[in-house]
Amino acid sequence: MIDNLSWVAAYPEILLLVMACVIALADLAVKSPLRGATYALTLLTLAAVALLQGLYASSGQTIVGWSGMVVSDPMGNWLKCFASIAMMVTLVYGRAYAGQRDMLRGGELFTLSLFSLLGMFVMISGHNFLVIYLGLELLTLSAYALVALRRDDLRATEAAMKYFVLGALASGFLLYGLSMVYGATGSLDLAEVMKAIAGGADTLKGSPQVLTLGLVFVVAGLAFKLGVVPFHMWVPDVYHGAPTAVTLMIGGAPKLAAFAIVIRLLVEGMQPLAFDWQQMLAVLAVASLLVGNLAAIAQTNLKRMLAFSTIAQMGFMLLGLLAGVVQGDGSNMANAYASSMFYVVTYVLTTLGTFGVILLLSRDGFESEEIQDLAGLNQRSPLYAGVMAICMFSLAGVPPLVGFYAKLAVLQALLASPDAFHVGLAVFAVIMSLVGAFYYLRLVKLMYFDAPTQTAPIEAGADVRSVLSVNGALVLVLGIVPGGLMALCAQAVASLFAS
Repeated sequence: MIDNLSWVAAYPEILLLVMACVIALADLAVKSPLRGATYALTLLTLAAVALLQGLYASSGQTIVGWSGMVVSDPMGNWLKCFASIAMMVTLVYGRAYAGQRDMLRGGELFTLSLFSLLGMFVMISGHNFLVIYLGLELLTLSAYALVALRRDDLRATEAAMKYFVLGALASGFLLYGLSMVYGATGSLDLAEVMKAIAGGADTLKGSPQVLTLGLVFVVAGLAFKLGVVPFHMWVPDVYHGAPTAVTLMIGGAPKLAAFAIVIRLLVEGMQPLAFDWQQMLAVLAVASLLVGNLAAIAQTNLKRMLAFSTIAQMGFMLLGLLAGVVQGDGSNMANAYASSMFYVVTYVLTTLGTFGVILLLSRDGFESEEIQDLAGLNQRSPLYAGVMAICMFSLAGVPPLVGFYAKLAVLQALLASPDAFHVGLAVFAVIMSLVGAFYYLRLVKLMYFDAPTQTAPIEAGADVRSVLSVNGALVLVLGIVPGGLMALCAQAVASLFAS
């Protein structure tokens, strides 16, 4: 039986679904090449949904609906609010780019972006294996279509095929793992799964070995979605092959949803198995930091470099999840998981600014995706060079930018543990950050000290310039005064353990 409280938990999702359908139908009457009416209606929808999620999150309430299948809590609501804003910014940056490449013949870019955001919402709110999986499939199926949106581009079509095949494999891993966890615990509900695992062999319906094997497959499936080593094969090819606006859609907001399902499945569903999954995450984090940073140095294509950078950044984010439970003591969980949430939110903010500049520099018939294309950017536009430099310094972890405090928060969570292994991981992470600084600072050197290779004027609308300026300013301001966002993440994560 569905009660009123169930509807309250899903009002933002219902609004997003209804508006996505309305926009898909309304777009049939739009004739302008840049789909002005569709674009405006999409931005209004995203703004309304972000505002609604912000109000939900600010209330601090946790609402459980549909017999525990859906949960609306501060952590999920803030992540959904940030994801909506990230999608808005992505569409502002990418609209002109898409129009020049004949991607706006219909309104598919806008409707698919709304459906992918709805998938993220369902993933973040899901408190049941089936709901989480449905959200994941809605997101990934929309993403496959978005990557292939340039139907006449062979590289985009190839990237979409690779993404589809490897995404299907990842979904299979996750679904197989969840089915084994269901077989061992007898429930699809995360709260019931948690109780069954916490009770030990007496409360399990199946073999503990089946449960552990299921956990391995679940972690592998999550690792695919995060794009961490050794499940990273799709990331460079898809980042490179997809249209740049779609690359930002894949590399931005979905990272927030991926973080949320890691927390939902591993922390809220299988926290008693923390010793097991933390060991697996440690291997993934170390491999990602090593491979991501070293491979990025060798790249000449800017999008491939940022793809390997993403792999390394996700590895760093996983380090925060390792420090939650130490030798059976979960007292550091709120601090550790809040540091990872802060890291992923600030990473998405910086990624938006980085790709915003790349999209601005692209023009009809020219993709600004080689590292050399940034040469002398400061002489062409000090504003865009400044935003790009701020984002690069932030990703490198240079103070006082927000990326430095994100890395510091994760390292502090690791060092709060008395375990020597965590101290060793912190030292390794710092060394890898120094290695990573090379390829970030190389871009800054190119922009400020090399002669320009491009002389074409940089054209951008007032909306794009304004949003990009605010984006760059936030990376700087949140680095100078990070306390507010850090406190927000801490309170949001603390609400998970309040009960």
